[in-house]
Amino acid sequence: MRRAITAAALALPLALALTVTAACSGAGGDTPPEDGPDVLRVLAGSEIKDLEPLLAKAAGAAGVKVSLSYTGTLDGAEQVANGGADGRYDAVWFSSNRYLSLIDGASARLSTQTKIMVSPVVLGLSRAKARELGWDTGQATWTDIGEAARKHRFTFGMTNPASSNSGFSALVGVAAALSDAGEALDQAQVTAVTPRLTGFFSAQTLTAGSSGWLADAFRRRTDVDGLINYESVLLGLRTASGEPLTLVYPGDGVVTADYPLTLLASSAKKELYGKLAAWLRTPGVQREIMTTTARRPIVPEVRPDARFGTAPLLELPFPNRRSAADALINAYLNQVRRPSRTVFVLDTSGSMEGDRIDALKQALTALTGADASASGQFSRFRNRETVTLLPFSTVAGPASTFTVPEHDPAAVLRRIRAYGDVLTARGGTAIYDGLHDAYETVRGGQGGGQGGEDFTSVVLMTDGENTDGSSYEDFAGFYRTLGTRIPTFVVLFGDSDVAEMRQVATLTGGAVFDARQASLASAFKEIRGYQ
Repeated sequence: MRRAITAAALALPLALALTVTAACSGAGGDTPPEDGPDVLRVLAGSEIKDLEPLLAKAAGAAGVKVSLSYTGTLDGAEQVANGGADGRYDAVWFSSNRYLSLIDGASARLSTQTKIMVSPVVLGLSRAKARELGWDTGQATWTDIGEAARKHRFTFGMTNPASSNSGFSALVGVAAALSDAGEALDQAQVTAVTPRLTGFFSAQTLTAGSSGWLADAFRRRTDVDGLINYESVLLGLRTASGEPLTLVYPGDGVVTADYPLTLLASSAKKELYGKLAAWLRTPGVQREIMTTTARRPIVPEVRPDARFGTAPLLELPFPNRRSAADALINAYLNQVRRPSRTVFVLDTSGSMEGDRIDALKQALTALTGADASASGQFSRFRNRETVTLLPFSTVAGPASTFTVPEHDPAAVLRRIRAYGDVLTARGGTAIYDGLHDAYETVRGGQGGGQGGEDFTSVVLMTDGENTDGSSYEDFAGFYRTLGTRIPTFVVLFGDSDVAEMRQVATLTGGAVFDARQASLASAFKEIRGYQ
């Protein structure tokens, strides 16, 4: 098998935009990012967020003020390719440009690319499990790992490849290794390797839309043996019992993130870009990146420290056609991974009347496949997924459950769309009665959901404060009796009680998504990465 070798010492991972303090500032929703003659506006993947303290120094050290705005990998790639980033940003900074380079027309919108740091995607396991499998001292291949996964000898978590580059890189690496392709995967090879991928991912019991959220969820879980993620994430991660992970570097290869800071062809700030790129590659900054983020340095003047070992890494082939990459993601979502179950708790109170109920209908329509973008298609209701829609106003329910079939899902997706189209707004706001019924629905197994609890979640969308029915304290007491790990993902909309909604997310191990300045459809699409 022919594979390019990348030296282990090549120096020889939430998608809504966030504000960065100090010398870095970001923009959210439709707000333009900060601009000025000394400002470089950068559209970045969320993986870059840990560099904010370092980038805050760039204004004084390099004369560049960095304005960061965050986006998901696929959304960002499409935004660049369709020209949406032109004039708004000067550069992009994702963990990899591989998917972006596969989109027609994208290359013409990119100019200079500068690799800044390196992190391979590998397997991290608890020490006890690595020792049990013999991988603490001996090298394993992805084939070995896949065989152990198929036999359920260990469990693992991984981010969603449709929303996070670490998950996408992991999926590509596993598929390339198990197919023994030797060259870039094509659609025929994706089809052929799908049964083997199904066995491999039968051991996946934890998913997430970002590496950071995945790591936090893993720390709370005692029933997940490890993660497939960036080496940089795994090096700093400990299990729920506090022990560090044993990293397994597959002998048949990895896919590596090289974090290229990339100037957009439309930008007039080439000189400013050059100053920042040069500063980031100075030995002192490279050492700080290695020390603070556990990523490998890219320049030969800085040697990787002892954490990274000395063995060379084989670089696995990457798909050279977007059709193959998309086919691989689709196969994972609709055939390979365990089926999911989602309960949507939807506010239909009187305050939703007008534009708000229309936005809710549009968001549900988008999830039935109406959004033709790649990220939209990947976030639609998946084959084999069980979807429950539970509206609430003065009281909760009734719930309606739909199971999307593995083949020919169109008819069921039309039924879900028709359900959303007739939603009406009236009455009060019984948030916690709705949440209570959602968890009772899950506990009772109504609707015949498949896949157990592993990929089950609740989505709460509300535009106001609780006015009717039970209180937060009532719900919290009920939730604690369930003994469940099922998270609630909360969408803030309208005049939501932010503090209380954050309490719900914290209690259930979920997260909060803010749709008050962005669209409700985009928030729903983002949440899909976590399910």
